[in-house]
Amino acid sequence: MQAIANKVYIEDQYPGVTLGAIALPHGLIQIDSPPSSEDSRSWRAALLSLNTGVERLLVNLDSHPDRTLGARAMDCTVIAHEKTAQAFRNRPNTFKAQGDETGAAWENVAGLGSVRWFPPEITFTARMVIDWSNTPVVLESHPGPASGAIWAILPDEKVVFIGDLVLRNQPPFLANANLPAWITALEALLEPRFQNYAIVSGRGGVVAESTIRGQLALMKTIHEQLEALSKKQAGPAATESLVQPILGDTHSPADRQKQHAQRLTYGLYHYYARHYQSSGAGSEEEEE
Repeated sequence: MQAIANKVYIEDQYPGVTLGAIALPHGLIQIDSPPSSEDSRSWRAALLSLNTGVERLLVNLDSHPDRTLGARAMDCTVIAHEKTAQAFRNRPNTFKAQGDETGAAWENVAGLGSVRWFPPEITFTARMVIDWSNTPVVLESHPGPASGAIWAILPDEKVVFIGDLVLRNQPPFLANANLPAWITALEALLEPRFQNYAIVSGRGGVVAESTIRGQLALMKTIHEQLEALSKKQAGPAATESLVQPILGDTHSPADRQKQHAQRLTYGLYHYYARHYQSSGAGSEEEEE
């Protein structure tokens, strides 16, 4: 567990997403959970060492299984965007570790089996403030990676948790994305409002401005390439030609190339089908 500001911690030892914890006198606010219930219980036990009040909240930054599968094992109230709750309503009640290979972290976690989803109990649409102390935690809607994607902002500590908006050394998850909204959110993150903030990626920890600008350039390129395919009236299968060039731009480690190529293959195909093919339109967000 690494302290990045006063009473603000991150953890990246578990498979999946970078976790966060905000230790306040009233209680503990946790950002995301590991996909494995066993790891969630281990993380929960580690948090007992923090000096906080007795209350517990878990904030899910979007609906991706990597950050929501282990929510039930965190044994506390869950907060998320209303569209994240909608994504849960579109799912079966029980998750089964089988199906499409999407390039997600949970697919490499052994022994998941069947897991009952734990939908958020508290939701909001645009903005919500958790006011447990003199340190407010502001939750804001910033769609892009998913329609229910949010940021958790600590204005006093100058920390912002941004989920999958920026990923370090790995490609983005695209199947449920909205690329214009993603680009808008990245541009907002580069505004003076967030100058001197510690910006925490949900997959990579604290990231530098150069990493954010690199992500912005990548998302613009992907959008332009998909627009070009659409103008040629290409089918979704044509997106496979984009996989290797995009993968090269993400500096993906050699031992993750296969997983990350699968992530792009799946994501590009489903994004294109949903946004550019009439037969792919119409469904509310579903998970990768």
